[in-house]
Amino acid sequence: MSYEALRDAGTAPKLALTFHGTGADASQLHGVARTFLPETHIVSPQGDVDENGAARFFRRTGEGVYDMEDLAVRVAAMAEFVRGEVERTGAVHVTGLGYSNGANILAATAMAHPDLFDTMVLMHPLIPWRPEPQPDIAMTRVLITAGQKDPICPAPFTQSLAEWFTAQKADCILAWHPGGHEIQQSEIDALHDFLV
Repeated sequence: MSYEALRDAGTAPKLALTFHGTGADASQLHGVARTFLPETHIVSPQGDVDENGAARFFRRTGEGVYDMEDLAVRVAAMAEFVRGEVERTGAVHVTGLGYSNGANILAATAMAHPDLFDTMVLMHPLIPWRPEPQPDIAMTRVLITAGQKDPICPAPFTQSLAEWFTAQKADCILAWHPGGHEIQQSEIDALHDFLV
């Protein structure tokens, strides 16, 4: 499976992929990655699942209820896409940056293919299942940002995901803000401190 994507060439053997939230497009985080990672190749795929006119990376049957069969197919396709971009750019360091649905496809892909990303930023992720242990994700750098009152990504799920990464011996940082599902400036600041 191929994705339409925005691509900016970098000057270093580094690659960053950004994954937009539901209803957004490939440009949502593309500029943020370019600003914070100026020497890096930036690739931002466009979600190809249509949910009532809103672009997503995988199907769901309700709020917080994922079509797990579709997710498995999409994870395999995304892993193939990422490997192709790594080969195309010659990258030796790969960063993933995702928001909401984009954070979910990023996390799910990394859980299934832990060799793909060495750094991840997951903004308001929701992983509503207990992932299997994945020792190969050890040493991966992970930043999770979230709102304490997020109605879409409840705080206990976010805390559980951070604890899962820590249990796999990933270097996981969890940065909260007091709001909901919106991205706040404190998250952008945390992202800057983590990436730059």
